[in-house]
Amino acid sequence: MSFDVLQEKIIAVKNPTVVGLDPKPDYVPAHIRKACYEQYGETLEGAAEAIYRFNCGLMDALAGLIPAVKPQSAYYERLGWRGMEVLERTIRYAHEKGLFVIADIKRGDIGSTAEAYSDGWLGATEVEGKRLSSFNADCVTLNGYMGSDSVKPFLKTCREEDKCAFVLVKTSNPGSGELQDVAVEGGRTVYGVMANLIETWGTGTRGKYGYTMAGAVTGATHPRQLQEIRAMMPNTFLLVPGYGAQGGTAEDVQHAFHKGGRGAIVNSSRGIICAWKKTGKDGEDYQEAARNAVIAMRDDICRYTNIE
Repeated sequence: MSFDVLQEKIIAVKNPTVVGLDPKPDYVPAHIRKACYEQYGETLEGAAEAIYRFNCGLMDALAGLIPAVKPQSAYYERLGWRGMEVLERTIRYAHEKGLFVIADIKRGDIGSTAEAYSDGWLGATEVEGKRLSSFNADCVTLNGYMGSDSVKPFLKTCREEDKCAFVLVKTSNPGSGELQDVAVEGGRTVYGVMANLIETWGTGTRGKYGYTMAGAVTGATHPRQLQEIRAMMPNTFLLVPGYGAQGGTAEDVQHAFHKGGRGAIVNSSRGIICAWKKTGKDGEDYQEAARNAVIAMRDDICRYTNIE
């Protein structure tokens, strides 16, 4: 099962960190942008190629230190088809480097539309009797607040392709409480209802480490709720955004883990991919800066959580 693969990669590197590959063009060091603009012009194509080279350089530097990467599709969609082509290449390169790929797409549509998204991101598309994969991510993020119709097509693909999904429960943004914290019948909250649904959706798919194919997203910026959600979801692998730039701390994220550092992975994006901006070396050292940032994050989290 796919979350077994992710857990084993975490154990292998003793690091529960996923790096968000969410680059804007100005996150890319000037020397990379310059080389691409000279070749392709100051165009969407040039910007997309610069992002791809930056991504590859980051993965070259971080493979063996991290178990996974999480490209956010919006940063690629803003560059049109060129950006999406770069995202496909980025996922392919990540797999070549032995990294688990979480495609951060947060899709939440229903019916045949959800099936199409699922085919594109996790499964395959039939062309003249042949099944051809496109993005081929290991895992996706989903917005399940339209109910089971928006999630079950993905879980069907997960079963068929040995993939997995993270569904939003309690998100890290300040406005999340406007909906997710609302009290409902029985003294529960909306995010509590979603947590229970996800546990139900994953029934019968527990893997080697005890987690189902239906994971959950819950933010580090709400540590009390994170602790509550972990207790509510014993069979669910957690993706924890919000560490670092958004205010979440290692002390906060410790509540996501089971014994031995099992069952959770913590995201950082800008704190790692933009670490070079703090060194004063104009990005010539971006790989070293990213490695140092990952090591610092790993060591910070492992002060509270032992990975075994």
